[in-house]
Order: sequence, then structure tokens, then C-alpha cells
Amino acid sequence: MSLQNCIIDSVVRDLHKPYSMEVLGYGDDRIKKALVTVTIEKVLLDIGKSIYDKVVEKLNRNYNCYLTDYYENPEYLSETLNELFGNSSRCIMNSIAKQLTEFETKESISRFVKVMNQESRIS
Repeated sequence: MSLQNCIIDSVVRDLHKPYSMEVLGYGDDRIKKALVTVTIEKVLLDIGKSIYDKVVEKLNRNYNCYLTDYYENPEYLSETLNELFGNSSRCIMNSIAKQLTEFETKESISRFVKVMNQESRIS
């Protein structure tokens, strides 16, 4: 068997192997963080670009962080939305929670939704 055929056989065999996201360099936590971040961005942008900009600016000013930091600190999101929109912030948080519902089987996403909603009741 030639070297070229050996390489082709190896590549073909590898194509049939199941790869986990970790093998490909995407840890489960990174995927969940990206999912939460994209969901927050989508909900805010659906409301309006100016709303999105206000939230991002306030988050940066108050906590020196970005949307990606909400995953580890959902209370930042609640506090920021409460400061900007008062009682209306609950509608925004409900929309985020609704978008994430199908992924709540993942413990950390369920925790994120729970902490976010809990903080909104306190404020």
C-alpha cells in the first residue's frame, strides 16, 4: 500500500469517529456561556439597538464587564435591567428565560435563569 493510500485510509477512518465537543475544543461550559450570551443579545436587539447599547454601556460602567460575563454573574443582568427599566425589566428577563427554557436541562443554564429571576424579585 502506498503512503498516499495509507493517508487516505486514515482520514476516511477518522471521518467515521464520533467526536465530542471537548475533543474539538468546545467545552460544555463554553457552549452554554455562548448560548446565554447570544440569547441575551438577541432579546435586547429585538427590543431595539438603543436598549442593547444602554445595557452594554451600563454593564461596562457599573461592573467593568461585558455581556459574556452575565453567564457567571446573572445578578449583574438583573441589577442592570432593574436600574434601567424598573418593573419593565421583568418582561425582558421573562423573554430571556423563555428563550432559554429548552436548554434548562443543563444545570448551569437552569441556575442562570433561577438567579436572574430571583434577583429581579429582590430589587
